[in-house]
Amino acid sequence: METVYVITAGGTIEKVYQEDTGLVENLENKIARYLRLLRLPDLRVETSNLMNKDSLEMTAADRELILEAVKQKLQKPAPLVITHGTDTMVKTGLLLQRRLPHLKVPIILTGAMTPLGFEGSDGLQNLTESLFAARVLKPGVYLVMHSQVFPIDRVRKNKKLSRFVWKRGVGAPLVGAHEKQSKGKMRRFAVTLPGVAKSAKRRVPERLGIVRSGA
Repeated sequence: METVYVITAGGTIEKVYQEDTGLVENLENKIARYLRLLRLPDLRVETSNLMNKDSLEMTAADRELILEAVKQKLQKPAPLVITHGTDTMVKTGLLLQRRLPHLKVPIILTGAMTPLGFEGSDGLQNLTESLFAARVLKPGVYLVMHSQVFPIDRVRKNKKLSRFVWKRGVGAPLVGAHEKQSKGKMRRFAVTLPGVAKSAKRRVPERLGIVRSGA
């Protein structure tokens, strides 16, 4: 049975509504509770609750704690998912990429624009996709959100669209189908999955519905 580590660091995905104040805050850990809703017959998920902070309130010391937690997990290497606030997710990912240059497994950062349990939440979708991505991607640091896979150094958050998009000037998405401009007309085409590890035993679909944003 394969193992995937999950480290929780807070962010919108774990926020809860406080009736007495009317605020939505990071107060309790709920990632493990939602992971138990998933059918994962051949996967063991080991969850560690490291912190529960809005990523805008994270300090350099907090990011060092995340780095150290990752290093401890990597002593027994297995794919790793980090749940994190979206506002500074890329900053944390770039730190991990810079400080862990010889990874043997993929590290996935994910989160949500709407908290778990709220109507229209993207949290459980992103968790599910991240667990899958962690099992098929090559070693490296990635951001996985909304059916998209981004290398951490090629992504940015578009706050206006409430989603992550490719940095201007970078290449095509890692997986799925996207739009390409050709002679003034838009056409769809499938791309391969160069980030998939050779050890993945199942065939990965060539189309996963990934759309590249022009934003």
